[in-house]
Amino acid sequence: MIKQGSLVAVLLALAACGGSSKPTLSLPPQTPALSNGEPTLRVADAALLGGAPAMALEVADGILSKNPNDVLAHLRKGDALYQLKRYDEAEASFTTALKISPSNTTALLGIGRIRLAQDPAVAAKLFSDVLAKDRANAVALNDLGIARDLLGQHPAAQTSYRAALALKPDMLAARVNLGVSLAVSGHEKEALEVLRPLASSQDMSPRVRQDLAATLALAGQDSAARQLLSKDLDPAEVSEAMVGLERLSQRPF
Repeated sequence: MIKQGSLVAVLLALAACGGSSKPTLSLPPQTPALSNGEPTLRVADAALLGGAPAMALEVADGILSKNPNDVLAHLRKGDALYQLKRYDEAEASFTTALKISPSNTTALLGIGRIRLAQDPAVAAKLFSDVLAKDRANAVALNDLGIARDLLGQHPAAQTSYRAALALKPDMLAARVNLGVSLAVSGHEKEALEVLRPLASSQDMSPRVRQDLAATLALAGQDSAARQLLSKDLDPAEVSEAMVGLERLSQRPF
């Protein structure tokens, strides 16, 4: 069985795959990328999705300098700061968005994502608040599952992941998280039934492949983990990663 310390490390790594760290593309398709010669939020969205948070931050700040109450710009700024690991500033941006738009679920998700590592109970409350407003929010369900797992509430976490998958059957993060949760709660066989089909996916990103490899290794499936890691790492890096995972699995509860 995966130990609790290992679960924390794996789940927090997987949290970024849940979808809540990506911007909500809420602007209409016809919105131009430039307005009066200046970038719009569509440019910030593209930068965030393309892994260029510094550019997204610059665009959001430019918009906010002219309209300090632009909720979407505050949200994009929060997303950009989160990707830059400037978590206190990111939370401040999401909090400002909430002051302007108190029912904004994207801001609540952003703050909850930041709080996951520090206080999963607070994060769980924030994700539950989102679901009270939007029961069909698969991202909130997945994030709530992570918070519950970190609190040791594994059956409840699995219920959240399954609910997310019922809404979005192709939601990779929820499926991987479900496998982790099953493994840590003593259902290794069922966990592997959930995870193994993912190993052959052709469109899996290197990040998700490595997260899945970590889960397989922590569940005792070293061979499968090595095979996945070898898709992105050279043999020496694979060996180093496996040593690190072995140490992680030996951490105390």
